[in-house]
Amino acid sequence: MQVIAVLSLKGGVGKTTVALGLAGAAMQRGLRTLVVDLDPQANATVALQPGPTSTTIAELLDEPRRLVLRRAITASTWGDDLDVLVGSEGNERHNNPSPTAKQLLRLDRALSRLAQQDDTGDYPVEDDYGLVIIDCPPSLGQLTRSALVAADRAVLVTDPTIFAVAGVQRAFEAVQTERVQHNPRLQPLGVLINRVRSRSAEHAFRIAELRELFGPLVLPGAVPDRSAIQQAQGACVPIQHWDTPGAREVSAVFNTLLGRIIRTAHRPGPDADIADPADPADRAAVSGGRQANG
Repeated sequence: MQVIAVLSLKGGVGKTTVALGLAGAAMQRGLRTLVVDLDPQANATVALQPGPTSTTIAELLDEPRRLVLRRAITASTWGDDLDVLVGSEGNERHNNPSPTAKQLLRLDRALSRLAQQDDTGDYPVEDDYGLVIIDCPPSLGQLTRSALVAADRAVLVTDPTIFAVAGVQRAFEAVQTERVQHNPRLQPLGVLINRVRSRSAEHAFRIAELRELFGPLVLPGAVPDRSAIQQAQGACVPIQHWDTPGAREVSAVFNTLLGRIIRTAHRPGPDADIADPADPADRAAVSGGRQANG
């Protein structure tokens, strides 16, 4: 079971869109998947239209027991291979700015119950997930940090704007901190640039800036800004089922991302040399690029 945290410490970059696109790609491939909705806005839960549950992830974080876990998971209407660990506004009470180590471990403890044997010594079929996708809130509190403690890989989502470099840097620092302090298996899968307009000179400049600073950690495929994404989400269907040229273009990016995740399963991730805007050389590169842009 591969656990992927999808995060951004900058709001409005389409983080949930990426989590949903990745879930749709996994479903299309027949990979049994669980989406964990940690964001108190619960947009992923709304889009996936899960069936009713007697509890949510908020109660699971109060009491990370197997019985509570199973009551908080239900099937998505998207397909038989996709389930949802249902989110709610109640998640906000767990988003402490300074959580204890015990609080940070609760999600990891809960997800470990997915692989727990039942009384017969068997693994329940409905818990046999190959992929778990955690949709994090756009803040660095207990919820996002808990996701990083539970995850094997982190996908950092950004958009090509003036604030992209700072947001990506903060996210990488968060990954490195949790890796050192609580989760040595955690690795950054890379930076996924979302909402790209190919004819925008500003977007092209910001993408080049990100690649200059973060190098191969910036994923080669970027998600284009297409109306099909909003249309598919409005209809509560995966982008892979929206039959337009724009939807197919977006789907190809998520298929590539899923392939990268599958290839990195059971293998140690690369050591990440993270650019630091506080470093004089990196800062000079960024400021020099901005001056050149005018």
